[in-house]
Amino acid sequence: MNTKYPIFSFILSFLLWVVIPCTAFFGLISTASALEYNKVNLIEADFSGRDLTDSSFDHANLRYSNFSDANLRGVRFFAANLESANLKGADLTNATLDSARLIKANLTNAVLEGAFAANAKFDGAIVDGADFTDVLLRRDEQAKLCKTAQGTNPITGRDTRESLFCP
Repeated sequence: MNTKYPIFSFILSFLLWVVIPCTAFFGLISTASALEYNKVNLIEADFSGRDLTDSSFDHANLRYSNFSDANLRGVRFFAANLESANLKGADLTNATLDSARLIKANLTNAVLEGAFAANAKFDGAIVDGADFTDVLLRRDEQAKLCKTAQGTNPITGRDTRESLFCP
């Protein structure tokens, strides 16, 4: 180190020992959780309780997979097969579910606020306590969901039927 300019030595040491390692460490953390599982066969996979923020499962086969209590904010499930998947208590805020198959999926107490679910299929899905606030759905799928919708979401406090605009 340069002893002639002590402030320069201090700044250089600070950069080398504090700023650069922290930047590298926090930079890795912010991108590490977003994963790509596109076009992968993940039947019966267990993602329960995991933070999968902004991950992608486009065209993935996720039949019977477990996403219970998972953080799925911003996750892409475009054209994914989520038949009989467990999404109980999952946070699907702003998720992309366009063209996804959620047939017989368990969405009990899930939060889908702001999700894009145009062309998604929900035949036989369990939606007790699910929050569909600002979800883009086809009218026929909305009508199917309204037939069995009940309960209040424990996280948002919103009534499932009201969030679906059921008659």
